[in-house]
Amino acid sequence: MISFYDVPGEAGYLMEGADHGFESLSFILTETQPRGGPPLHTHETEEAHVIFHGRMGYVVGDRRFEAIGPFVVRIPAGVAHTFVNTGDQPLNLTAVFPSSHFSYTEIGPNPLVEK
Repeated sequence: MISFYDVPGEAGYLMEGADHGFESLSFILTETQPRGGPPLHTHETEEAHVIFHGRMGYVVGDRRFEAIGPFVVRIPAGVAHTFVNTGDQPLNLTAVFPSSHFSYTEIGPNPLVEK
């Protein structure tokens, strides 16, 4: 898996499915620190976030909401989105993509992260 770090406070691993024999799945596994999250971005495919525990604030298109684990968030293909850990403990997120190839387009800073 390929490791990554997004400022502030999101570290994780990307598993592009094609590199591991999957025909139509890719995954991201994260450890997201309190007040941490990725930049605003899009993917070419839809995405599912599986939150086992904790609290995440989300922007998905024009919607803002909070997800409290256990929870699954659906993010449509091509829709700008991001999240931030709104809890006081690190949390793990599993992102699932229905493609063996991963796409990512950064749009801008995370609007949920306090400056």
